[in-house]
Amino acid sequence: MAAATTDRALDLGPAETVLEKMDRVAPGDLIPLLQRIQDAYGYLPREVLLAVGQRTGIPVSRMYGVATFYEQFHLAPRGRHTIRVCRGTACHVRGAPDVLAAVEQAVGVGEGETTEDLRYTLETVACLGTCFLAPVMMVDTDYHGKLNLSRIPKILEKYE
Repeated sequence: MAAATTDRALDLGPAETVLEKMDRVAPGDLIPLLQRIQDAYGYLPREVLLAVGQRTGIPVSRMYGVATFYEQFHLAPRGRHTIRVCRGTACHVRGAPDVLAAVEQAVGVGEGETTEDLRYTLETVACLGTCFLAPVMMVDTDYHGKLNLSRIPKILEKYE
């Protein structure tokens, strides 16, 4: 399955609200502006960035430059739940590659992708800082450690 996309026209109302609350947008306000727009939409839709660029005079190329530089920004819709599989040394040695494969099979997407129903986004991370739980994954803010492959589908079922 490919990354999720939207087919409907986007409501620019939330972006207008963000701009109104910020009063004037100075060049140094770009990161907070993008953060607020992403909070409103869940990601940074192209159509919204174009409209914001027209309204503020901030070049869209500059917005894309910032959005692609910082990992906190997303240019595509994300799932309601983010699954992060640790690839750190301790997790790798204790089976993280198999955990990742089992998660990919369970949700039907690969690393860096979002399910079509926008339920899950799957990511890998260098370390979750919980080596004593290796192998470990996070779903949203919940840690799931000492994983074995049979537990993964049961864990994921809990997240609507």
